[in-house]
Amino acid sequence: MMWSKKKDVIGLDIGCSSIKLVELKEDKNGYKLQNLAISPLPPEAIVDGALMDSVTIIDTIQDAISTSKTKTKDVVTSVPGHSVIVKKISLPFMTEAELEESIQWEAERYIPFDINDVNIDFQIFGSTPENPEVMDVVLVAAKKDIINDYVSVIMESGLTPVIIDIDSFALENMLAINYEIGKEEILAIVNVGASITNINIIKNNITAFTRDIFKGGNQITEEIQRQLHVDHEEAEKIKVGAKVDFASQPIIQNVLKTASESLAIEIGNSLDFFQSTTTYEKIGKLYLSGGGSRIKDFDIILQQQIGIPVEVVNPFKKIDYSGKNFDLEYLREIGPIMAVGVGLASRKVGDR
Repeated sequence: MMWSKKKDVIGLDIGCSSIKLVELKEDKNGYKLQNLAISPLPPEAIVDGALMDSVTIIDTIQDAISTSKTKTKDVVTSVPGHSVIVKKISLPFMTEAELEESIQWEAERYIPFDINDVNIDFQIFGSTPENPEVMDVVLVAAKKDIINDYVSVIMESGLTPVIIDIDSFALENMLAINYEIGKEEILAIVNVGASITNINIIKNNITAFTRDIFKGGNQITEEIQRQLHVDHEEAEKIKVGAKVDFASQPIIQNVLKTASESLAIEIGNSLDFFQSTTTYEKIGKLYLSGGGSRIKDFDIILQQQIGIPVEVVNPFKKIDYSGKNFDLEYLREIGPIMAVGVGLASRKVGDR
C-alpha cells in the first residue's frame, strides 16, 4: 500500500476547564505522538459547552499552540454532545447520492430543531443480511450557531478548522486505535468532563446510543471548596487525591463518596435505559475518560454501582512516542483528559 502524503492536522479539544492539543503522525506502524499541550481555562470562559469569553479562549488556544511548538495550522475540533443530535435510523436501501438529495427531508422527521438552524451529515452503514432492503444510517445534526462559534475562535487564533467532529465520535476513534474491540462487543465509553458527562454506547463498531448528563467534576470541586473553604485550584488537587490535614480527611471522603455515588447512579440509569430498550443485549465493558475519571476511587465506585467491568482509558496505549520528548509517567497521568484530543488528532482531512 502506498502511504500518500497526508495533510497534517492537530486535534484541538476545547473543553470547559482546559484546551487540549494533540498532534500525531501516522506511518505504516501506526501513530506516533508529535506534540501535546494542555492549557487551563478559567471556570467561566465556557459554560455547558457555550463559548462565553472568546477573547480568553483565543488566548488559551494560542498558549497551547506555543507550548506545543507545533507548526501545523489545520485543526480538527469537536463540539459537545448536547449541541448535536445523533440518531441511528433505518431507511430503504439507496445510494449515497440519492440519500444526499433526500437527507433534509428525512432529517426533518427525526430532528427536533428547525432544520434551517442545523448542519446535517450522515454516514451509511449498509444493510444487514437479515434485511437487505433496509440500511442503517447514522444521522448527525449540529446547531449552526454553536459550530460558527467554535469555527470563529479557531480562525481568530490563526488556525484553519478542517473538520468539526463530535466528542463521542472522537472517543470511538481513540478506542479503535488503542484497543482490540470485537465486532460483536457492546461497550460503553463515559467521558466525565468538568460540567458535562457524555455517555456513548457502541455496538457493531457504531454508536447505538448517546446521552449527556449535566454533571461533572466541577460539582465535586465546588462542594470541596464549600466544605473546606479552599480556592478552586486547591479543591481540584484534593479531588484527585492530594493529601489534606487529618481533621479534613473524613469530610473529603464523605464529599467524594457522595458525589461519586450520585454520578455513578446517573450513569447507571442511562445504561439501564439502553439495556431496557434492547432485551437481549448486555454491555460488556465500560471505558472511562475525561478529567472526572481521575476522581479518587471513582472507577471503583462506578464498577460497584453498575456491575460492569470499568477501565480508565489510556489513549496513548498503542501510540509510539520518543522518551526524550515525553515522560511516560506524565502521559499516564494526563491520559484520560487527552482521550478526545487523541481521537480528533487521528482524523484525516477529507474524512467523513
